[in-house]
Amino acid sequence: MDYNYKEKKIVGVIGSNVEPSIALNVIGHLAISIGAYADKDIMGQANIKDKSGVNHVGISKYPFIITKVKMGKVRQAIETAKQNPNILVVDYPKEMLTTAHDEELVKAMEEKEEQQLEYLGAVLYGDAKDIDEITGKFQLWRID
Repeated sequence: MDYNYKEKKIVGVIGSNVEPSIALNVIGHLAISIGAYADKDIMGQANIKDKSGVNHVGISKYPFIITKVKMGKVRQAIETAKQNPNILVVDYPKEMLTTAHDEELVKAMEEKEEQQLEYLGAVLYGDAKDIDEITGKFQLWRID
């Protein structure tokens, strides 16, 4: 497999007021979604055997960076990324946290205008240069 691992990038954007326990939940859901809906090129080798012959499921072949920004920057990153057809955007409105199941989430989302949504986070996937234009100045996520 010959590729440039720096050509694409995956960046998680989490609101700075999101508690760490919630942030982990948000990133977990977003990671599953980005993996399911991204092109097949996002993944490395499907199975990797160690020297003992034990199989390990492969991971993304591109960097996945988690950042933390003010809530307004989360929305701005989502809006900017959605304008670029080459970037896959998975967003996480607060309704995803406050509803119990998928049908309830769908109903809650249908009842709100986009501008009423409070985004807790998002994951962006695409060409590194496009992603860097949006997230390049964002702070890496860490527990303060």
